[in-house]
Amino acid sequence: MKPLVLAIQFMTRLPLPNIAAEARHMALAIRWFPVAGLLVGLCIAGAAWVGLQRDPWAGSLLALLAWTGITGALHLDGLGDIADAAGAAHADSSRISSVLADPHIGSFGVTAIALQLVAKLILLRLALDMPTFGALVAVPVLARVGPLFWTLTLPPLHQGIGSTFGAGATWKAFAVWLLAFSTAAWFLGPALLAALPAIALWSLWLHRCIGGISGDGHGAGIELVETITLATVVFLR
Repeated sequence: MKPLVLAIQFMTRLPLPNIAAEARHMALAIRWFPVAGLLVGLCIAGAAWVGLQRDPWAGSLLALLAWTGITGALHLDGLGDIADAAGAAHADSSRISSVLADPHIGSFGVTAIALQLVAKLILLRLALDMPTFGALVAVPVLARVGPLFWTLTLPPLHQGIGSTFGAGATWKAFAVWLLAFSTAAWFLGPALLAALPAIALWSLWLHRCIGGISGDGHGAGIELVETITLATVVFLR
């Protein structure tokens, strides 16, 4: 169970005890990322339900706060870094690595994070008109299948925590979660399948524009897949 605990510790800010783990446990943790997404989704749906008792906008705001808080804005940080790197690449592609390594955020990153938060807030508000709490739970789960696919289809940009986790990715594990995709779509609606092309397109974009995968690429991809899938659920209801 160590890989599961590590996955939850890395992907959420839930208080869990520290455990002694080896590199192999960290590698296997990537297979459990979607389970961490389930905990994220449950918190989002719970917060939305609480706020909805007062007002749909209160529900969407509480859901967004829960979404950001339980993940510690980890994936938003990746989105900002990738946006800055993509912006720098327009002028000089050789700057991508240095920009990704820079802890400071630039104008591209600020803009991307702001737009992402606004998009999620509005989509959550629209989702609560339905309401579809099952989809709110499923969206973070499906997005966290993405790291398996990106690790398997993209070269690592550098050695780091992303590549450490990625060592445990296999096509068999990805296939198991594809089955989960199908099950979720069967019970909650085919709109959730939008996560699949979103995951594939992100891999293609990273390959062409960034050159490979890193922790930032994983985080940004999770954010974007979440938003695209939620938007599809809302507009194809």
